[in-house]
Amino acid sequence: MEIAALDLEGVLIPEIWIGFAEKTGIEELRATTRDIPDYDELMQQRLQLLKDNNLGLSDIQEVIGVMTPMDGAIEFVNWLKKRFQVIILSDTFYEFSEPLMRQLNYPTLFCHRLIVNELGVITGYKLRQKDPKRQCVKAFHKLNFRVIASGDSYNDTTMLSEADAGILFRAPENVISEFSQYPAVHNYEELKREFLKASNRDLIL
Repeated sequence: MEIAALDLEGVLIPEIWIGFAEKTGIEELRATTRDIPDYDELMQQRLQLLKDNNLGLSDIQEVIGVMTPMDGAIEFVNWLKKRFQVIILSDTFYEFSEPLMRQLNYPTLFCHRLIVNELGVITGYKLRQKDPKRQCVKAFHKLNFRVIASGDSYNDTTMLSEADAGILFRAPENVISEFSQYPAVHNYEELKREFLKASNRDLIL
């Protein structure tokens, strides 16, 4: 009984905030948890930038509406579903995720909620719980599941450490260097092989 726990942005889909930064030209919005490990610090920076530039939820959703999963991501998720229970553990928001989840054929997603006023202005956010990715893996263990996890950023490392096996996927060099205990791969074929290697069952590509 094994669960494949995946991060979303940077593993299956492009970084939403980077895409939004490219559309708006606001360079500071390119920052992600690859750059700022403290998630609250990162989100407060983003919310202030949205306020300063009079941007709301609909502006971000417009960008998300034309985004597509990374090349090979849909096929990888389908491959994974045949061999594992697949759950996406993400620090994105349900208000962002639907168009991309639809393209991925709706894998289970655990993430957060935005606080949005009647004018569509994002005024805050509500975490599902503190350190949610680690807490999910702990809960899966209590249910007697073995967990293999993969992510790319600082905010994924507690999930990787709690899992039975952790894999870095397309992580930046600073993350790979700081967390060298995890195998680091750069394409879906390599990621498949690492999942098979980490599994306690005899599985084939």
